[in-house]
Amino acid sequence: MKRSMLMQLRIERARNRLHVLAEKYGEFQHPAVIKQSMILDELINQYNRAGEQIKKPIV
Repeated sequence: MKRSMLMQLRIERARNRLHVLAEKYGEFQHPAVIKQSMILDELINQYNRAGEQIKKPIV
């Protein structure tokens, strides 16, 4: 499986977990929800950085 597809899968799982936690705690201010949101943010940032590296031309 391609690396980008694996990252997309990890992002989707993290996003689903965020929704589950938000529903469980009924708010977005709960520490567990905030922590999961930060995990999701980092995964998205990693995915975007990897995409930028691919687009840069080799000099």
